[in-house]
Amino acid sequence: MAETVERTPAVEHVEAPVPGSVTGEVDGVLLDVDDTLVDTKGAFAKALTAVAVEHLPHVPADRYPELLAHWRSDPGGYYRRYTRGETDALTQRRLRADLLHRTFGGEPVTEDSFADWDALFWGTFERSWAAFDDSAAALDALRSAGVAVGVVTNAATELQERKLRAAGLADVPVLVGVDTLGYGKPHPDVFVEGARRLGTAVSRTAYVGDEPTTDARAAHDAGLTGVWLDRPGARRDDEHHVDADALRADGIVVLPGLAGLAVALGL
Repeated sequence: MAETVERTPAVEHVEAPVPGSVTGEVDGVLLDVDDTLVDTKGAFAKALTAVAVEHLPHVPADRYPELLAHWRSDPGGYYRRYTRGETDALTQRRLRADLLHRTFGGEPVTEDSFADWDALFWGTFERSWAAFDDSAAALDALRSAGVAVGVVTNAATELQERKLRAAGLADVPVLVGVDTLGYGKPHPDVFVEGARRLGTAVSRTAYVGDEPTTDARAAHDAGLTGVWLDRPGARRDDEHHVDADALRADGIVVLPGLAGLAVALGL
């Protein structure tokens, strides 16, 4: 009688998902512009250096990073008022300029003096727009995976379209700006409208942005997959305490750059 040998069925090897990633659940990706696709921090740094040289000559160069941190953190809350539809773009910028000057010992920026101040600041800012090195490749990877992409932003639509063109990313449509609904993130309507215009279900849409609360957490709470782009050295003053592991535990994807975005989304 022949001996019977039992064979153990082969077990297919399945790679474990990357921690904090999602698997096969995304048909569309919405992205922020500023400090996500475009290096807005770098552009602001150049603009504020020009302002300091002309209007704040008593501020030493080694304090220029403080000027940048002040501007980006918006301690007066003026940009947040703008995103809530409570003021216009020029007014919020003048008030931020005046607060910057008063904080660092400069002359007040009045309605009369603002035009010259802003010509220097905004002109330098616009000339300094540039995409991050990983932006174009990340967008190509998403499209190659058959994923729809678009922009949802807390700035005006026309401004962001010009910014993306200047940065070489003109093929990314700006679907929702702060002027679309009259208010911006973190309101959930903004993310839902972005998904609607992208043509994807909210539950199968990811949102990628550089702010942990206004972008990633708010998108997550609106029903999207929230992705926090935690670029090294890019956190604002009020973001240094943010616990990335705690966000991951809540289902939010945290990445140090755009290069790993498609993989993290399971594409």
